[in-house]
Amino acid sequence: MIIRFVVGLALAISLMGVTFGQSTPNKREMKVREDRKRVEAEGRWLYNDLDEAYRQAKSTGKPILVVLRCIPCEECVKLDDDLVDNDPVLKPLLSEFICVRIVGTNGLDLNLFQFDTDQSFAVFMLNADKTIYGRFGTRSHRTEWLQDVSLEGMAKALTGAIELHKQYPNNKSLLAGKQSTPIEFATPEKFPSLAANFTDKLNYEGEVVKSCIHCHQIGEARREFYWHQSEKIPEELLFPYPHPKSIGMVLDSSEKAKIKSVLADSPAAKSGLQVGDDLLEMNHQPLLSMADVQWVLNQTPGRESSVALKLLREGRVVETSLKLPEGWRRLDDISWRVAAWQLSRIGLGGMRLESVNEQERKLSAFLKVKGVGQWGAHAAAKNAGFEKGDLLLSYDGQSNFARETDLFAYVNENLTVGRKVPVKVLRKGKTLEFTLPIQQ
Repeated sequence: MIIRFVVGLALAISLMGVTFGQSTPNKREMKVREDRKRVEAEGRWLYNDLDEAYRQAKSTGKPILVVLRCIPCEECVKLDDDLVDNDPVLKPLLSEFICVRIVGTNGLDLNLFQFDTDQSFAVFMLNADKTIYGRFGTRSHRTEWLQDVSLEGMAKALTGAIELHKQYPNNKSLLAGKQSTPIEFATPEKFPSLAANFTDKLNYEGEVVKSCIHCHQIGEARREFYWHQSEKIPEELLFPYPHPKSIGMVLDSSEKAKIKSVLADSPAAKSGLQVGDDLLEMNHQPLLSMADVQWVLNQTPGRESSVALKLLREGRVVETSLKLPEGWRRLDDISWRVAAWQLSRIGLGGMRLESVNEQERKLSAFLKVKGVGQWGAHAAAKNAGFEKGDLLLSYDGQSNFARETDLFAYVNENLTVGRKVPVKVLRKGKTLEFTLPIQQ
């Protein structure tokens, strides 16, 4: 069952805005419209209508379940029909909620709904007064979800939200940390890079597919807001929603927040966390899922920090803390993210890099060109003379980048638009030098 759920989720991923496989534009439009008709006819989910969800929640006293995902293709429809709606454990839990599906982020209140925009499936459980009980939905790989989400984990998150709802509002102060603070713009279409092409609504009167603002476009718009003003991209946008495994805390996706393993010499190990620990609270916030853990980490500064923990260990409640070192956010790998294509354009002229093997490392290479973009700004490296297979010997005089991620961080911290960066590569035994432009 877990595998079936993960496959469905993987099919829903939006990579560079491509969410509909090989379908033609007309077929995409048809699928979107048919999906809306079907969902509205079945009546189990509200479709793109948060206002109605709030109204029904107030009148019934039920909590709200909001599922954010990209406009559906035929594969994504299976995510709801076959995997969630009809699962024998989830189905009765869903009946405890006012369920609403949001298939485009146009007009979405970003001061309330904040999530990792490099995924296209995010779940919020909240009260009618917009108090958030918890989040669900995690991703740490471009196509593989098995280690991050499962039907069992989702069921436990929903069960936990129902319990929090029963205790509300007596627990309202405990949930305060789950609330968001305002960001640069309140809704996606107000960002400068999106304003010219999108409105606050999906255009069902015209080409609805083209009118949709995808999740990853929000993250791109936020980063461009700073970069286009010649400002550094804030670290929390460059390394968003750190995955627990980046600090050595590998969680069991079938549980809420239970530690499956602890990586040696990691912040988690040095903080004394153990296999089998059930994380109950972080920074005094109740945890319903791995996404809740990421939320707390995302709100934690990248400097040396301490995160309060309450956990269940061998039947005993333990209060301790997670010690995070200076620069801990940079332990995460962001190369899998859709965001990496934007960062590749900015600092690598559209190249994508990968690690070198031991033999290549002996040649003083630190990264290898995995691919070179062919179009537009992503063809800058190609036009400069770079080729797939080139071994990088230096970038801007530096040669200490162990990962593509590290190079992205260096560009953001040290370089500005218009700068010409010297890059030395090794190709078939010859050392060559090219120049890369730092782009908008």
